[in-house]
Amino acid sequence: MGETIGYARVSTSGQKIETQALRLQEHGCSKVFQETYTGGSTTGRKALLGLLEYVREGDSVVVTKLDRLARSAMDLGQIASTLEDKKVDLVVLDQKIDTSSPAGKLMFNLIGAFAEFERDLIRERVQEGVNKAKEKGVQFGRKAKLTKQQLESLRNDFAEGELSKGQLAEKYGLSRSSVYRLVKSEH
Repeated sequence: MGETIGYARVSTSGQKIETQALRLQEHGCSKVFQETYTGGSTTGRKALLGLLEYVREGDSVVVTKLDRLARSAMDLGQIASTLEDKKVDLVVLDQKIDTSSPAGKLMFNLIGAFAEFERDLIRERVQEGVNKAKEKGVQFGRKAKLTKQQLESLRNDFAEGELSKGQLAEKYGLSRSSVYRLVKSEH
């Protein structure tokens, strides 16, 4: 009988990871790998990579929800493949998945595909909203620091060459790199 190891992840520092960790400990996890990291990719998720390196044959990895482990079917498939190669089972508490059984493996793959589908739908809806807002004239991004008149004045001052770039930056409340960028950009 192997070790039961938990994995807890939240996407933002505003979310609380303690609830997941407590549930995993109550389930019998002797060790819980924890991290705050967006679920879009496994790249850079040190706790997850540490978990995958740590587990041994006969162990079980436990998560509260499947989306805590991965949000794309591709990443989920890679993680599942790694666990399967190491002969490690996966248990997902909320979806009642246990890959030690054929039915659990099937359910795991189905839910992973639906999670990726849902994420793609959300991405499409967000992009539609952004496009509609742009059509209505909504400007995205940071507001320009300079008005058109101030920008014109900056370019004239630069062309005259009487002030250094540092002095121009100070005069207009910009960084030196912004001065370079703005005087070289087209209207």
